Amino acid sequence: MTITRRSFLQTTAASLSLTALSVRADSPNERLRVGVIGTGVRGKYLIGNLPPSVSVGAICDCASLRIASVMEPKGEFAKVLAHFTQADAAKCETFQDYRRLLDRAKSKDKLDAVIIATPDHHHAQAAILALQAGLDVYLEKPLTVTIREGRLLADAVKRTGRVLQVGSQQRTMEVNRFACEFIRNGGLGRITKVELPNYPGPLPMPPLDQEPAFGGVDFDLFCGPAPLRPHHRHLWMKEDFKVGDLLWRGWDLFRDYSGHLMTNWGAHTVDMVQLALGRDDTGPVEVRAVEPNSVAELWPHWKSKTPAPVGWDSIPTNKQPPANQEKGRDGIATYADRRFWPVTMRYADGIELHFTPWDSTQAGSLKGGPDFIVFHGEKGRLKMRRNNFETDPPGLVTNGPDAAIASKWSGGGHVARPHLENWLDAIRTGAKPNAPIEAGHRTVTICHLANIARELNRPLRWDPVREQFAEDASANESLTRPRRNGFSLP
Repeated sequence: MTITRRSFLQTTAASLSLTALSVRADSPNERLRVGVIGTGVRGKYLIGNLPPSVSVGAICDCASLRIASVMEPKGEFAKVLAHFTQADAAKCETFQDYRRLLDRAKSKDKLDAVIIATPDHHHAQAAILALQAGLDVYLEKPLTVTIREGRLLADAVKRTGRVLQVGSQQRTMEVNRFACEFIRNGGLGRITKVELPNYPGPLPMPPLDQEPAFGGVDFDLFCGPAPLRPHHRHLWMKEDFKVGDLLWRGWDLFRDYSGHLMTNWGAHTVDMVQLALGRDDTGPVEVRAVEPNSVAELWPHWKSKTPAPVGWDSIPTNKQPPANQEKGRDGIATYADRRFWPVTMRYADGIELHFTPWDSTQAGSLKGGPDFIVFHGEKGRLKMRRNNFETDPPGLVTNGPDAAIASKWSGGGHVARPHLENWLDAIRTGAKPNAPIEAGHRTVTICHLANIARELNRPLRWDPVREQFAEDASANESLTRPRRNGFSLP
Protein backbone atom coordinates (compact mmCIF):
# COMPACT_ATOMS: atom_id res chain seq x y z
CA MET A 1 0.00 0.00 0.00
CA THR A 2 1.36 3.44 -0.98
CA ILE A 3 1.22 6.19 1.64
CA THR A 4 1.87 9.72 0.45
CA ARG A 5 2.95 12.65 2.54
CA ARG A 6 -0.40 14.33 1.90
CA SER A 7 -2.52 11.34 2.90
CA PHE A 8 -0.42 10.80 6.02
CA LEU A 9 -0.76 14.38 7.18
CA GLN A 10 -4.50 14.34 6.47
CA THR A 11 -5.13 11.15 8.45
CA THR A 12 -3.07 12.30 11.43
CA ALA A 13 -4.04 15.98 11.51
CA ALA A 14 -6.38 15.59 14.45
CA SER A 15 -3.91 13.73 16.67
CA LEU A 16 -1.06 16.06 15.76
CA SER A 17 -2.90 19.32 16.44
CA LEU A 18 -0.06 21.23 18.10
CA THR A 19 -1.32 24.78 17.56
CA ALA A 20 -4.68 24.65 19.30
CA LEU A 21 -3.16 25.80 22.58
CA SER A 22 -1.42 28.89 21.27
CA VAL A 23 -4.66 30.81 20.79
CA ARG A 24 -5.23 30.63 24.54
CA ALA A 25 -1.72 31.48 25.66
CA ASP A 26 -2.45 35.21 25.93
CA SER A 27 -5.22 34.72 28.47
CA PRO A 28 -3.71 34.25 31.95
CA ASN A 29 -7.06 33.15 33.34
CA GLU A 30 -7.09 30.17 30.99
CA ARG A 31 -3.55 28.93 31.61
CA LEU A 32 -3.52 25.35 32.81
CA ARG A 33 -1.88 24.96 36.23
CA VAL A 34 0.53 22.04 36.34
CA GLY A 35 2.49 20.42 39.14
CA VAL A 36 5.78 18.63 38.52
CA ILE A 37 6.81 15.62 40.63
CA GLY A 38 10.48 14.72 40.24
CA THR A 39 12.92 17.52 39.37
CA GLY A 40 16.00 15.67 38.22
CA VAL A 41 17.38 16.10 34.71
CA ARG A 42 14.24 14.85 32.98
CA GLY A 43 11.89 16.84 35.18
CA LYS A 44 13.80 20.04 34.46
CA TYR A 45 13.68 19.48 30.70
CA LEU A 46 9.94 18.79 30.82
CA ILE A 47 9.38 22.07 32.67
CA GLY A 48 11.51 23.81 30.07
CA ASN A 49 9.52 22.23 27.23
CA LEU A 50 6.12 23.40 28.49
CA PRO A 51 4.44 26.03 26.28
CA PRO A 52 3.52 29.51 27.57
CA SER A 53 -0.11 28.37 27.86
CA VAL A 54 0.86 26.46 31.03
CA SER A 55 1.92 27.71 34.44
CA VAL A 56 3.88 25.57 36.88
CA GLY A 57 2.11 25.97 40.23
CA ALA A 58 4.01 23.40 42.31
CA ILE A 59 7.12 21.24 42.14
CA CYS A 60 8.16 18.28 44.27
CA ASP A 61 11.28 16.26 44.93
CA CYS A 62 12.46 14.15 47.86
CA ALA A 63 15.75 16.11 47.83
CA SER A 64 15.83 19.85 48.52
CA LEU A 65 19.00 19.93 46.41
CA ARG A 66 16.89 19.11 43.34
CA ILE A 67 14.19 21.63 44.23
CA ALA A 68 16.79 24.39 44.58
CA SER A 69 18.24 23.46 41.18
CA VAL A 70 14.87 24.33 39.62
CA MET A 71 14.09 27.46 41.62
CA GLU A 72 17.59 28.87 41.07
CA PRO A 73 18.97 26.96 38.06
CA LYS A 74 22.60 27.16 37.04
CA GLY A 75 24.65 26.16 34.01
CA GLU A 76 22.74 24.71 31.07
CA PHE A 77 19.51 24.65 33.06
CA ALA A 78 19.51 28.43 33.56
CA LYS A 79 18.57 28.68 29.87
CA VAL A 80 16.28 25.64 29.87
CA LEU A 81 14.27 27.01 32.80
CA ALA A 82 14.43 30.69 31.88
CA HIS A 83 10.68 31.02 31.21
CA PHE A 84 9.82 29.24 34.45
CA THR A 85 12.09 31.41 36.58
CA GLN A 86 10.71 34.59 34.98
CA ALA A 87 7.02 33.68 34.86
CA ASP A 88 6.23 31.11 37.57
CA ALA A 89 8.98 30.60 40.14
CA ALA A 90 7.91 33.43 42.46
CA LYS A 91 4.46 31.87 42.96
CA CYS A 92 5.44 28.20 42.68
CA GLU A 93 4.99 26.08 45.81
CA THR A 94 7.55 23.41 46.72
CA PHE A 95 7.08 20.01 48.34
CA GLN A 96 9.25 17.03 49.29
CA ASP A 97 6.41 14.50 49.44
CA TYR A 98 4.22 14.14 46.35
CA ARG A 99 1.36 12.99 48.54
CA ARG A 100 1.31 16.48 50.08
CA LEU A 101 1.44 18.12 46.66
CA LEU A 102 -1.54 16.03 45.57
CA ASP A 103 -3.42 16.99 48.74
CA ARG A 104 -2.90 20.59 47.61
CA ALA A 105 -4.48 19.72 44.26
CA LYS A 106 -7.75 19.10 46.11
CA SER A 107 -7.71 22.55 47.70
CA LYS A 108 -9.54 25.66 46.52
CA ASP A 109 -6.71 26.86 44.33
CA LYS A 110 -6.23 23.44 42.74
CA LEU A 111 -3.92 22.20 40.04
CA ASP A 112 -5.29 20.98 36.71
CA ALA A 113 -2.65 18.40 35.84
CA VAL A 114 0.63 16.91 36.94
CA ILE A 115 3.86 15.77 35.28
CA ILE A 116 5.52 12.77 36.95
CA ALA A 117 9.25 12.31 36.32
CA THR A 118 10.23 10.38 39.46
CA PRO A 119 12.31 7.19 39.58
CA ASP A 120 10.29 4.33 38.11
CA HIS A 121 9.33 2.69 41.39
CA HIS A 122 7.20 5.71 42.35
CA HIS A 123 5.31 5.97 39.04
CA ALA A 124 2.28 3.83 39.84
CA GLN A 125 1.43 5.28 43.23
CA ALA A 126 2.02 8.91 42.24
CA ALA A 127 -0.06 8.53 39.08
CA ILE A 128 -2.99 6.73 40.72
CA LEU A 129 -3.13 9.29 43.55
CA ALA A 130 -3.05 12.09 40.97
CA LEU A 131 -5.89 10.54 39.00
CA GLN A 132 -7.92 10.17 42.17
CA ALA A 133 -7.27 13.85 42.93
CA GLY A 134 -8.95 14.72 39.62
CA LEU A 135 -5.74 15.55 37.76
CA ASP A 136 -4.71 14.71 34.23
CA VAL A 137 -1.29 13.09 34.12
CA TYR A 138 1.84 13.12 31.97
CA LEU A 139 3.81 10.08 33.17
CA GLU A 140 7.36 9.46 32.06
CA LYS A 141 8.24 6.08 30.64
CA PRO A 142 8.78 3.33 31.52
CA LEU A 143 5.27 3.19 32.93
CA THR A 144 5.84 0.88 35.94
CA VAL A 145 8.28 -1.52 37.59
CA THR A 146 5.87 -4.49 37.51
CA ILE A 147 3.27 -5.76 35.08
CA ARG A 148 0.50 -5.78 37.69
CA GLU A 149 1.10 -2.10 38.51
CA GLY A 150 0.48 -1.26 34.86
CA ARG A 151 -2.90 -2.98 34.80
CA LEU A 152 -3.98 -1.27 38.02
CA LEU A 153 -2.93 2.09 36.60
CA ALA A 154 -4.80 1.47 33.34
CA ASP A 155 -7.89 0.57 35.35
CA ALA A 156 -7.55 3.82 37.34
CA VAL A 157 -7.42 5.89 34.14
CA LYS A 158 -10.57 4.21 32.87
CA ARG A 159 -12.32 4.58 36.21
CA THR A 160 -11.52 8.29 36.65
CA GLY A 161 -11.88 9.34 33.02
CA ARG A 162 -8.76 11.51 33.20
CA VAL A 163 -6.20 11.94 30.42
CA LEU A 164 -2.90 10.11 30.90
CA GLN A 165 -0.13 10.58 28.37
CA VAL A 166 2.88 8.26 28.60
CA GLY A 167 6.15 10.07 27.92
CA SER A 168 6.88 7.90 24.86
CA GLN A 169 7.43 10.90 22.63
CA GLN A 170 8.36 8.98 19.51
CA ARG A 171 4.61 8.41 19.15
CA THR A 172 4.31 12.11 18.34
CA MET A 173 7.35 12.28 16.05
CA GLU A 174 5.92 12.55 12.54
CA VAL A 175 8.77 10.60 10.93
CA ASN A 176 8.29 7.63 13.27
CA ARG A 177 4.50 7.79 12.97
CA PHE A 178 4.78 7.75 9.17
CA ALA A 179 7.11 4.74 9.22
CA CYS A 180 4.87 2.84 11.64
CA GLU A 181 1.79 3.56 9.55
CA PHE A 182 3.64 2.47 6.41
CA ILE A 183 4.40 -0.90 8.02
CA ARG A 184 0.98 -1.29 9.61
CA ASN A 185 -0.72 -0.70 6.26
CA GLY A 186 1.30 -3.32 4.40
CA GLY A 187 4.19 -1.32 2.99
CA LEU A 188 6.61 -4.17 3.75
CA GLY A 189 4.06 -6.92 3.14
CA ARG A 190 3.79 -9.60 5.79
CA ILE A 191 6.23 -9.01 8.67
CA THR A 192 8.18 -12.07 9.75
CA LYS A 193 10.73 -10.74 12.25
CA VAL A 194 11.66 -7.57 14.10
CA GLU A 195 15.13 -6.98 15.56
CA LEU A 196 15.76 -4.61 18.47
CA PRO A 197 18.78 -3.78 20.61
CA ASN A 198 19.63 -6.27 23.34
CA TYR A 199 19.20 -3.86 26.25
CA PRO A 200 20.76 -4.98 29.55
CA GLY A 201 18.49 -5.67 32.51
CA PRO A 202 18.91 -4.46 36.10
CA LEU A 203 21.39 -5.58 38.72
CA PRO A 204 20.42 -7.19 42.03
CA MET A 205 20.94 -4.88 44.98
CA PRO A 206 24.55 -4.76 46.22
CA PRO A 207 25.42 -4.55 49.94
CA LEU A 208 26.39 -0.87 50.09
CA ASP A 209 27.87 0.81 53.14
CA GLN A 210 25.86 3.58 54.78
CA GLU A 211 26.92 7.13 53.98
CA PRO A 212 25.88 10.38 55.68
CA ALA A 213 22.85 11.86 53.93
CA PHE A 214 23.31 15.12 52.04
CA GLY A 215 21.43 17.35 49.63
CA GLY A 216 18.43 17.51 51.94
CA VAL A 217 17.25 14.09 50.76
CA ASP A 218 14.46 12.32 52.61
CA PHE A 219 15.83 8.84 51.96
CA ASP A 220 12.78 7.12 53.40
CA LEU A 221 10.71 8.90 50.75
CA PHE A 222 13.21 8.00 48.05
CA CYS A 223 13.01 4.30 48.91
CA GLY A 224 9.21 4.57 48.93
CA PRO A 225 7.59 1.18 48.22
CA ALA A 226 11.00 -0.53 47.93
CA PRO A 227 12.82 -1.88 51.00
CA LEU A 228 14.27 0.80 53.26
CA ARG A 229 18.04 0.73 52.86
CA PRO A 230 20.96 2.67 54.36
CA HIS A 231 21.55 5.96 52.60
CA HIS A 232 24.09 5.84 49.78
CA ARG A 233 24.55 8.26 46.92
CA HIS A 234 25.00 5.39 44.47
CA LEU A 235 21.33 4.57 44.92
CA TRP A 236 19.56 7.90 44.49
CA MET A 237 21.93 10.05 42.42
CA LYS A 238 21.65 9.50 38.67
CA GLU A 239 24.07 10.88 36.07
CA ASP A 240 25.72 13.25 38.56
CA PHE A 241 29.16 11.63 38.63
CA LYS A 242 31.29 8.96 36.97
CA VAL A 243 32.55 5.62 38.21
CA GLY A 244 35.46 4.95 35.89
CA ASP A 245 34.15 5.48 32.36
CA LEU A 246 30.57 4.91 33.47
CA LEU A 247 28.26 7.89 33.92
CA TRP A 248 26.61 6.50 37.03
CA ARG A 249 22.90 5.79 36.56
CA GLY A 250 22.02 5.37 40.24
CA TRP A 251 18.58 3.87 40.92
CA ASP A 252 18.16 3.04 37.23
CA LEU A 253 20.75 0.26 37.62
CA PHE A 254 18.95 -1.75 40.28
CA ARG A 255 15.99 -4.11 40.16
CA ASP A 256 14.30 -2.62 43.26
CA TYR A 257 13.78 0.66 41.43
CA SER A 258 13.90 -0.02 37.69
CA GLY A 259 14.20 -2.50 34.84
CA HIS A 260 17.37 -0.64 33.78
CA LEU A 261 17.99 -0.12 30.05
CA MET A 262 15.56 -2.86 29.01
CA THR A 263 12.64 -0.84 30.36
CA ASN A 264 14.20 2.63 30.03
CA TRP A 265 15.40 2.69 26.42
CA GLY A 266 13.51 -0.46 25.52
CA ALA A 267 10.25 1.35 26.25
CA HIS A 268 10.95 3.57 23.22
CA THR A 269 11.87 0.90 20.69
CA VAL A 270 9.30 -1.69 21.79
CA ASP A 271 6.69 1.07 21.64
CA MET A 272 7.47 1.64 17.97
CA VAL A 273 7.21 -2.09 17.27
CA GLN A 274 3.82 -2.27 18.97
CA LEU A 275 2.57 0.77 17.03
CA ALA A 276 3.90 -0.49 13.69
CA LEU A 277 2.38 -3.95 14.17
CA GLY A 278 -0.93 -2.64 15.53
CA ARG A 279 -0.51 -4.47 18.85
CA ASP A 280 -1.33 -1.72 21.35
CA ASP A 281 -3.83 -3.94 23.16
CA THR A 282 -1.92 -7.20 23.21
CA GLY A 283 1.54 -8.77 23.31
CA PRO A 284 3.62 -11.86 22.56
CA VAL A 285 2.71 -15.37 23.68
CA GLU A 286 6.18 -16.89 24.09
CA VAL A 287 9.42 -15.52 25.52
CA ARG A 288 12.84 -17.04 26.18
CA ALA A 289 16.34 -15.86 27.00
CA VAL A 290 19.16 -17.29 24.87
CA GLU A 291 22.59 -17.96 26.35
CA PRO A 292 25.26 -16.30 24.17
CA ASN A 293 28.70 -17.65 23.43
CA SER A 294 30.29 -14.91 25.54
CA VAL A 295 28.60 -12.37 27.79
CA ALA A 296 31.84 -10.39 27.95
CA GLU A 297 31.60 -9.69 24.22
CA LEU A 298 28.16 -8.08 24.64
CA TRP A 299 29.09 -5.55 27.30
CA PRO A 300 31.40 -3.14 25.38
CA HIS A 301 28.42 -1.69 23.48
CA TRP A 302 26.95 -0.56 26.80
CA LYS A 303 30.09 0.26 28.78
CA SER A 304 29.17 3.95 29.18
CA LYS A 305 25.76 3.03 30.62
CA THR A 306 26.04 -0.13 32.71
CA PRO A 307 28.68 -1.97 34.79
CA ALA A 308 30.61 -4.83 33.22
CA PRO A 309 29.27 -8.39 33.66
CA VAL A 310 31.56 -9.17 36.56
CA GLY A 311 28.94 -9.34 39.26
CA TRP A 312 29.49 -7.58 42.54
CA ASP A 313 32.96 -6.43 41.57
CA SER A 314 31.33 -4.00 39.12
CA ILE A 315 29.55 -2.12 41.94
CA PRO A 316 31.60 0.28 44.10
CA THR A 317 31.35 -1.39 47.51
CA ASN A 318 33.76 -2.96 49.97
CA LYS A 319 31.29 -5.61 51.08
CA GLN A 320 30.91 -9.14 49.76
CA PRO A 321 27.62 -10.57 48.50
CA PRO A 322 25.49 -12.53 50.97
CA ALA A 323 26.47 -16.16 51.51
CA ASN A 324 23.29 -17.40 49.82
CA GLN A 325 23.82 -15.29 46.70
CA GLU A 326 23.58 -17.43 43.56
CA LYS A 327 27.03 -18.06 42.09
CA GLY A 328 28.04 -18.78 38.53
CA ARG A 329 30.79 -20.93 37.11
CA ASP A 330 33.27 -18.07 37.48
CA GLY A 331 32.25 -17.28 41.05
CA ILE A 332 30.07 -14.28 40.08
CA ALA A 333 26.35 -13.70 40.46
CA THR A 334 24.78 -15.51 37.50
CA TYR A 335 21.97 -13.01 37.03
CA ALA A 336 24.60 -10.31 36.62
CA ASP A 337 25.52 -12.34 33.51
CA ARG A 338 22.02 -13.23 32.38
CA ARG A 339 20.88 -9.61 32.34
CA PHE A 340 22.94 -9.34 29.13
CA TRP A 341 21.45 -12.41 27.43
CA PRO A 342 19.60 -11.94 24.15
CA VAL A 343 15.84 -12.53 24.30
CA THR A 344 13.44 -13.91 21.66
CA MET A 345 9.65 -13.52 21.70
CA ARG A 346 6.84 -14.66 19.43
CA TYR A 347 3.37 -13.23 18.81
CA ALA A 348 0.42 -15.57 18.23
CA ASP A 349 0.57 -14.97 14.46
CA GLY A 350 4.22 -16.06 14.31
CA ILE A 351 5.98 -12.69 14.14
CA GLU A 352 9.17 -12.90 16.18
CA LEU A 353 10.88 -10.21 18.24
CA HIS A 354 14.64 -10.59 18.62
CA PHE A 355 16.48 -8.50 21.20
CA THR A 356 19.74 -9.07 19.48
CA PRO A 357 23.41 -8.05 19.96
CA TRP A 358 24.07 -4.69 18.43
CA ASP A 359 26.41 -5.52 15.55
CA SER A 360 24.10 -7.95 13.75
CA THR A 361 21.68 -5.22 12.61
CA GLN A 362 23.73 -2.05 12.86
CA ALA A 363 24.09 -1.09 9.23
CA GLY A 364 23.65 1.73 6.74
CA SER A 365 23.07 5.35 7.67
CA LEU A 366 21.52 4.45 11.01
CA LYS A 367 24.86 3.59 12.59
CA GLY A 368 25.87 5.20 15.82
CA GLY A 369 23.09 4.54 18.27
CA PRO A 370 21.49 1.85 20.41
CA ASP A 371 17.87 2.62 19.46
CA PHE A 372 17.67 0.85 16.08
CA ILE A 373 14.75 -1.34 15.02
CA VAL A 374 14.78 -3.51 11.89
CA PHE A 375 11.48 -4.76 10.47
CA HIS A 376 11.81 -7.71 8.08
CA GLY A 377 8.96 -8.08 5.59
CA GLU A 378 8.10 -9.81 2.32
CA LYS A 379 8.98 -6.71 0.27
CA GLY A 380 12.13 -5.69 2.12
CA ARG A 381 13.35 -4.18 5.36
CA LEU A 382 12.73 -0.92 7.20
CA LYS A 383 15.30 0.33 9.69
CA MET A 384 14.01 2.85 12.19
CA ARG A 385 15.53 5.08 14.82
CA ARG A 386 14.30 8.11 16.70
CA ASN A 387 13.17 10.64 14.08
CA ASN A 388 14.73 8.64 11.23
CA PHE A 389 14.09 5.62 9.01
CA GLU A 390 15.33 4.05 5.79
CA THR A 391 14.19 1.14 3.63
CA ASP A 392 15.95 -1.63 1.78
CA PRO A 393 15.36 -1.44 -1.16
CA PRO A 394 15.43 2.36 -0.99
CA GLY A 395 12.46 2.89 -3.34
CA LEU A 396 9.83 1.37 -1.06
CA VAL A 397 8.90 4.83 0.24
CA THR A 398 8.89 7.54 -2.41
CA ASN A 399 7.06 10.41 -0.72
CA GLY A 400 7.83 10.41 2.98
CA PRO A 401 7.62 13.22 5.54
CA ASP A 402 9.38 16.47 4.71
CA ALA A 403 12.81 16.90 6.27
CA ALA A 404 11.63 20.16 7.84
CA ILE A 405 9.19 18.20 10.00
CA ALA A 406 12.04 16.15 11.41
CA SER A 407 14.10 19.23 12.19
CA LYS A 408 11.80 20.41 14.98
CA TRP A 409 12.81 17.28 16.94
CA SER A 410 16.54 17.97 16.67
CA GLY A 411 18.32 18.03 20.01
CA GLY A 412 18.07 14.43 21.16
CA GLY A 413 15.63 13.11 23.70
CA HIS A 414 15.24 16.43 25.52
CA VAL A 415 12.93 17.86 22.84
CA ALA A 416 9.50 17.07 24.25
CA ARG A 417 7.30 20.11 23.56
CA PRO A 418 5.17 18.61 20.74
CA HIS A 419 4.44 15.54 22.88
CA LEU A 420 3.56 17.69 25.89
CA GLU A 421 1.37 19.86 23.64
CA ASN A 422 -0.42 16.76 22.39
CA TRP A 423 -1.19 15.90 26.03
CA LEU A 424 -2.43 19.41 26.77
CA ASP A 425 -4.52 19.41 23.61
CA ALA A 426 -6.12 16.12 24.71
CA ILE A 427 -6.93 17.64 28.10
CA ARG A 428 -8.68 20.62 26.53
CA THR A 429 -10.46 18.88 23.66
CA GLY A 430 -11.12 15.39 25.01
CA ALA A 431 -9.15 13.82 22.14
CA LYS A 432 -7.19 10.63 22.69
CA PRO A 433 -3.50 11.33 23.41
CA ASN A 434 -0.86 9.88 21.11
CA ALA A 435 0.60 7.66 23.87
CA PRO A 436 -2.40 6.38 25.86
CA ILE A 437 -2.18 4.26 28.99
CA GLU A 438 -3.00 0.89 27.41
CA ALA A 439 -0.26 1.30 24.82
CA GLY A 440 2.28 2.27 27.48
CA HIS A 441 1.26 -0.68 29.66
CA ARG A 442 1.53 -3.21 26.84
CA THR A 443 4.90 -1.81 25.79
CA VAL A 444 6.52 -1.98 29.22
CA THR A 445 4.99 -5.43 29.75
CA ILE A 446 7.14 -6.72 26.90
CA CYS A 447 10.22 -5.15 28.50
CA HIS A 448 9.34 -6.76 31.84
CA LEU A 449 8.82 -10.12 30.13
CA ALA A 450 12.37 -9.93 28.75
CA ASN A 451 13.85 -9.27 32.19
CA ILE A 452 11.69 -11.96 33.82
CA ALA A 453 12.81 -14.56 31.25
CA ARG A 454 16.42 -13.73 32.03
CA GLU A 455 15.86 -13.92 35.78
CA LEU A 456 14.03 -17.25 35.66
CA ASN A 457 16.26 -18.69 32.91
CA ARG A 458 13.57 -20.80 31.25
CA PRO A 459 11.13 -20.48 28.31
CA LEU A 460 7.82 -18.90 29.30
CA ARG A 461 4.34 -18.89 27.79
CA TRP A 462 2.44 -15.64 28.22
CA ASP A 463 -1.31 -15.07 27.99
CA PRO A 464 -1.76 -11.41 26.89
CA VAL A 465 -5.52 -11.54 27.56
CA ARG A 466 -5.33 -12.72 31.18
CA GLU A 467 -1.89 -11.13 31.61
CA GLN A 468 -0.50 -14.21 33.29
CA PHE A 469 2.03 -16.91 32.56
CA ALA A 470 0.40 -20.14 31.49
CA GLU A 471 0.56 -22.93 34.09
CA ASP A 472 3.55 -21.37 35.85
CA ALA A 473 2.71 -20.25 39.38
CA SER A 474 6.29 -19.34 40.28
CA ALA A 475 6.63 -17.13 37.19
CA ASN A 476 3.34 -15.40 38.07
CA GLU A 477 4.88 -14.37 41.39
CA SER A 478 7.08 -12.00 39.40
CA LEU A 479 4.07 -10.00 38.16
CA THR A 480 3.97 -7.99 41.38
CA ARG A 481 6.15 -7.18 44.40
CA PRO A 482 5.60 -6.47 48.08
CA ARG A 483 5.28 -2.79 48.89
CA ARG A 484 6.49 -1.17 52.07
CA ASN A 485 3.93 0.06 54.61
CA GLY A 486 2.83 3.60 53.83
CA PHE A 487 3.36 3.15 50.09
CA SER A 488 0.57 0.73 49.20
CA LEU A 489 -1.26 1.36 45.96
CA PRO A 490 -4.60 3.09 46.59
